[in-house]
Amino acid sequence: MTDYNAVKNKAKKLWSTFAPFETITGLAAPKLIKFSGVNSNSKVLDVGCGTGVVAITAARCGAEVCGSDLTPELIERAKENSKIAQLDVDFEVADVEDLPYNNNQFDVVLSQFGHMFAPRPTIAIGEMLRVLKPGGTIAFSTWPPELLTGKLFRLVAKYAPPPEGVSPPVEWGNKSIIQERLQGKAKDITFKESELHNPALSPSHMRGFIESYIGPVMAVISMLKEDSKKLKIFRDEMDSLFAEYFVDNTVIQTYLMTRAIKT
Repeated sequence: MTDYNAVKNKAKKLWSTFAPFETITGLAAPKLIKFSGVNSNSKVLDVGCGTGVVAITAARCGAEVCGSDLTPELIERAKENSKIAQLDVDFEVADVEDLPYNNNQFDVVLSQFGHMFAPRPTIAIGEMLRVLKPGGTIAFSTWPPELLTGKLFRLVAKYAPPPEGVSPPVEWGNKSIIQERLQGKAKDITFKESELHNPALSPSHMRGFIESYIGPVMAVISMLKEDSKKLKIFRDEMDSLFAEYFVDNTVIQTYLMTRAIKT
């Protein structure tokens, strides 16, 4: 039987170093806010909020915003960011599979590359919809499995497979799976692709940045540190992958935005 508490405790540690990527994910936040239709009258929840880039962007629109994330270090950074921006956002440590909010509390529930890491997608989406008002909007950004970040997830999983009973996050980038998970719970499902341009001087430069701050990749590096041959193979595979998407000193990461209305 899968120990989900152990899975989540490991995830907290893996993602505790993610903060430096906020300058990149922050570029995607306004796109999700516009796509979701957040406005000054909206009561918004940002699930898996990380360092608060989406929540803070929503608050800048005048919305009333809460943000939650499983990782305490990221919530601390989110609080710092909202203070710097002089915006009032209610951030707290919370599990997407057990959200500490009332039924039908929010007009809009968002997640940018966050909720997809919950080990049990049915429970996660059930909680997100539970706290959303009927007729409210759920919108999220995820990574398609056939593109760069989805391929990177699969590469990492080849070396460090997820525990049994844990759903791969890239499934949330598959339109058919999204439709299946929302079936009977939401209507007017809309998809839109967008891009992040991650600055890098070379594919290996991008790889070095990933190795320094992305927990799952860092874990594989640590696991392979005593086997220089396998470590080189892993790094060469990452370099080759990033090279496919390297253009004009950027690595292009295409992602999928989904929007739906709670029935």
